[in-house]
Amino acid sequence: MAPEHLRRPPQAPPLFTATAQSIVDDAKRLIETSRKVQDNIVANVKPESATFDSVLKPLAHDENTMALESHILSFYQAVSTEQELRDASSKAEELMDEFFIETVMREDVFKLVDAVLKKNESLDPESRRLLEKEHKDYIRNGLGLPAGPKRDRFKEIKKRLSQISIEFQKNLNEENGGIWFTREELDGVPEDVLSGLKKGEGEHEGKLWLTFKYPDLFPTMKYAKNAETRKRLMIENENKCNQNVPLFREAVILRDEAARLLGYPNHAAFRIEDKMAKTPKTVDDFLGDLRSRLTAGGHKEIKALLELKKADLESRGEPFDGRYYLWDHRFYDRLMLEKDYSLDQQLIAEYFPLQTTIEGMLKIFEELFGLVFVEITGEDREKVAPTGKGSDIVWHEDVQVFSVWNDEGEGSGFVGYLYLDLFPRPGKYGHAANFNLQPGFIDADGKRRYPATALVCNFTKPTAKKPSLLKHDEVVTLFHELGHGIHDLVSRTIYSRFHGTSTVRDFVEAPSQMLENWCWTPSQLKSLSKHYSTLSPEYLAAWQEQANGKPQPPERIPDEIIENLIRTKHVNDALFNLRQLHFGIFDMTVHEAESHEQIQKLPISTTYNQLRKQIALQDGPEVLGMGDEWGHGEATFGHLIGGYDAGYYGYLSSQVYSTDMFYTVFKDDPMNPAAGRRYRYGVLEKGGSQDEMKTLTDFLGREPKTDAFYKELGLA
Repeated sequence: MAPEHLRRPPQAPPLFTATAQSIVDDAKRLIETSRKVQDNIVANVKPESATFDSVLKPLAHDENTMALESHILSFYQAVSTEQELRDASSKAEELMDEFFIETVMREDVFKLVDAVLKKNESLDPESRRLLEKEHKDYIRNGLGLPAGPKRDRFKEIKKRLSQISIEFQKNLNEENGGIWFTREELDGVPEDVLSGLKKGEGEHEGKLWLTFKYPDLFPTMKYAKNAETRKRLMIENENKCNQNVPLFREAVILRDEAARLLGYPNHAAFRIEDKMAKTPKTVDDFLGDLRSRLTAGGHKEIKALLELKKADLESRGEPFDGRYYLWDHRFYDRLMLEKDYSLDQQLIAEYFPLQTTIEGMLKIFEELFGLVFVEITGEDREKVAPTGKGSDIVWHEDVQVFSVWNDEGEGSGFVGYLYLDLFPRPGKYGHAANFNLQPGFIDADGKRRYPATALVCNFTKPTAKKPSLLKHDEVVTLFHELGHGIHDLVSRTIYSRFHGTSTVRDFVEAPSQMLENWCWTPSQLKSLSKHYSTLSPEYLAAWQEQANGKPQPPERIPDEIIENLIRTKHVNDALFNLRQLHFGIFDMTVHEAESHEQIQKLPISTTYNQLRKQIALQDGPEVLGMGDEWGHGEATFGHLIGGYDAGYYGYLSSQVYSTDMFYTVFKDDPMNPAAGRRYRYGVLEKGGSQDEMKTLTDFLGREPKTDAFYKELGLA
């Protein structure tokens, strides 16, 4: 048990006791309070007397205190099991978004901010950055336009885009489709997956209901021997949210119109201007260069996979048509790893039970960054809950909560709260992501507020016979998202605006991507592993039942399995990165139209599917006569509606930074605590409070370079 002082955090955790009514009421109250703050500033300050302290500070303090509640009000739509709560949360987000649009278009407040900027007071660097960003926000939100029809139209577009974003994500979260398959059609899919599927009755007697959620979808695409099953699943998965098709089209057309109203040539130019890349040309050149470097490797990988497919089909007496389809890739990629690299993903997963893997990951962060994680359970929940009721500090019984502290070497102080919500359930956000619940900042009395952050994932649920077991790619995903969580926790900024992962989009992934390297380091894989049969007598008995007399495996993953795994890091890597390039180039294509008419006429689904065939080099249903409109992948692409528009390239460009940081500082000694502390305080702590290029350059001791990135991909 943790020592007593680590069981008494100085700040209570947030409460999750909202009702549908209270969510909407709270949103309205926050809006009213905030509007009053702005009205008071306008009533009491004249441009000639405006200062940072009289204008920006009260606005910033209001933004800080609002964020303590507003993030949670919006969060319910991603995690609540109750439809009414999710609907209310969406409604609250819509109300708050509309208010934010109104706020950044207030000319009376802008005149005061403009006056402060022109005064050029002496300010600390973070306050100077806040002033400049705030000023720029007003301009980018239409106040550079003359009052009248153009500005009104711009405001109308912003409101509609907010509604589209909320509706689009809601449709994805609440998607509950699937397909009835017979057991024969699912031949090859692991029994663990099949035993967890809903069994059919009546007309579906003898069939199993396979959903499009990750724990069902991915194992089926990887293991189902029947190509027709994989094809059907893939096509239906690309069509699972077709009510989003018109929303996506409307969004890209409206974005283009808004950018042109502001005088930009297109939406990409508007979005990228304040990112690290600065111009669409820089992005297009980077993506184009990477594509030309990767394409030859992609063709080579497909050639080898086609040979494997041919041999596999011939061994089963099935015809081979010489093509490599989209629904072949996960299956033959997995088969290649097993056949050529003796890599058994199911066996590897046995060494990574979810809970012990999380414990191992937190231990890595403790050693690297000087942190201590204390899980809050049982009576301790009641002690820290402001209401005295432990269940009030989580939104679902599955959720784990930790208090996070500095270790003695870093001063023993409180850092914040970490929540883990790890398993799928109806209505829940369907991917893996980190959500900030409350930012950190310095309040109006000069006291520090500590952050709260949540990891929302969808791993397989444990059963009586087996804990939740992670495939290696899920270990990487978990470490990546935990990386965002740590960024959110250890950040220390003056203003909530710059807290944690509030950096530019083409940098935000770099800190988490860099940490993924620990999942490919032999010593760390060893320390993260623990065979599930060693966890309890029940698990051992269950393992023995299906082990056919084999001896019990060692507790830690054997070295030869680790070696095999590490040898596979770059197998079919060109194809993996070409898939990312398809997403990035599609994103730029729909946001970089030469004219507004061009985007209005662009056949979006056709463009998505044709680009995929050209870039990812795999055949889709179009070669079987189904046309280029066979699927609507853009309708399931939440990133492009949720903030990564004209920004998806950031997943690739930030790898340039993450690889450079790892090779330069950590590669030779990944667990070096001095390097870990330097990274914590030099990169993570800064959040978005200074220019990200300065953060990188200070940490590396030079400007970032692409050498390590291309070397890692074998393209140097």
